[in-house]
Amino acid sequence: MTDDLVRRAHWGDLAGQRWAGLVRLSLEDGDAEVSARRLSKKSSLPAEGGTRWRPATGRDIKSRDEQEKDARRFVESREGQYVHTYEEPDTSAWKRRRVRQPDGTVAYRVIRPVFEGALEDLKRGTTPDGQPLDGLIVYDIDRLTRDNRHLEDAIEVVENFRRPIIDITGTLDLLTDNGRTVARLLVAVANKSSADTARRVRRKHHAMQQAGIPVGSTRPFGYKTDKRTIEPTEAAAIRKAVERILTGASPRTIAVDWNKQGIKTTRGNKWSKGTVKQVLRNPRICGYRSRKVQEFTPETGGESIRVEPVLNDDGEPVKGQWEPIISVTDWEAVTAVIGSRPEPGGAHNARKYLGTGILRCDKNGCGGHLRAMKATPSRKKPEGFFDYTCPDKGTGYGCGGIRISGPETDKALKMLVITKYEEEAQEREATAAASEDWDGEGQLARIREDIEDWTERRDQRLVSKERFFAFLAKAEATERRLINERNEWRRRALRAKGKPIDLRRVWDDLDFVEQRAYVEKTLLTVLVSPAGRPRGPVWSRLTPVYRDED
Repeated sequence: MTDDLVRRAHWGDLAGQRWAGLVRLSLEDGDAEVSARRLSKKSSLPAEGGTRWRPATGRDIKSRDEQEKDARRFVESREGQYVHTYEEPDTSAWKRRRVRQPDGTVAYRVIRPVFEGALEDLKRGTTPDGQPLDGLIVYDIDRLTRDNRHLEDAIEVVENFRRPIIDITGTLDLLTDNGRTVARLLVAVANKSSADTARRVRRKHHAMQQAGIPVGSTRPFGYKTDKRTIEPTEAAAIRKAVERILTGASPRTIAVDWNKQGIKTTRGNKWSKGTVKQVLRNPRICGYRSRKVQEFTPETGGESIRVEPVLNDDGEPVKGQWEPIISVTDWEAVTAVIGSRPEPGGAHNARKYLGTGILRCDKNGCGGHLRAMKATPSRKKPEGFFDYTCPDKGTGYGCGGIRISGPETDKALKMLVITKYEEEAQEREATAAASEDWDGEGQLARIREDIEDWTERRDQRLVSKERFFAFLAKAEATERRLINERNEWRRRALRAKGKPIDLRRVWDDLDFVEQRAYVEKTLLTVLVSPAGRPRGPVWSRLTPVYRDED
């Protein structure tokens, strides 16, 4: 019977066969209902006064519905039965995406789960709802595929499983050897057409980047809907956030503060550490035109997206057609603090205790991270009491030989952080009268002039490439060092100029996330030694290791 299906379909005889249609539309919503706003005065109703809607303009006619209607009419006009529709809304038949294959390798493939599911159903001869299925019909070859791999998958179904795949317009013929050869040529041409379109779009975007023209459907945070005019309230929040980051605050703390103030993202969402970093990393806030760059991350096997300035033909950042919110110097300084790109494994870990991730076991050099464990009822401790304990030896993460009171340890951590903060505040006040200008600005300008001069001489073939690249490696290393020194000077200058908060007074008013941020910023780790005999105070068992900010 299956041998007859392909032959009969080639002759145009679909009598008694059950067919499904594959409809695809890349840029159309899938809702077939008509909203009230589309029922305009031009919409016509039946003479008998019914309520059935009729299209008034070409915009009201759905391509998806028309494809299904044509497929059904084609099948039924040849005495076949139309039993199912496979719908692919908003799906590209050409664009490739990065995927991880079963063997762990990474490849680029066109992702079309509905198309692939339709082919699998056709091989089995049943629709998703269990009805018998004999063949698949599409409007034309473009609706089937523009990818050679997917075409070969479709040919496999016809050749090996003897299930016909046909189209309405007559451009697709997978039922004969000659037709399959022509189909391969047509798909190659369609693939090139899509590639040409993508190239033209990329060229247009490149021209817009070089002209500094803002793009995007969503307005950037800090700017109004024209993407050029500063939104005063949001811009002020960005400036304050930059100053706070440079004086020691964390992006997580900024997110908490913005959420408390009722400041929303441009999509109306709450802030997180990651979204705050996205705003501050974007070169747009200092007036530079930016672009998104997708990079493959070998550590995670996935893609990361970062934003970088667009450079002109001379290698200089392109200035955008909008007002900057902060200076370039401040933007470079803040990105030096928070990093210029997303870090692998940088997701927020929702700690519930002040010392988790900081406390380590110091018994016999164990070094295991202490975990918070709630007290069992048999110990008759107050509600909510907990201990920090070293994991058991059997877990492979510790020795099980340390236990220390959680509440008392948290109090000791609080005092360690406050004391260190007050010491640093006194040092900042003592150095507040330092030079207002960074003394390396002239050296940085000279090294940049040297790089430009050597580049010009290399373009004129006045120096060999060996000498040029040897110089360039040293010069760029010096430039990076000077930029880092300038950013550090800028950060210290802001911290010295700003009035430090009274951390001892406000500590209990801070929420847990802010307290954790101060702990993580101040302490690299705290070693916990075994309890002595007789037992002494908790703080005597703690050995802090502070972060070196220099």
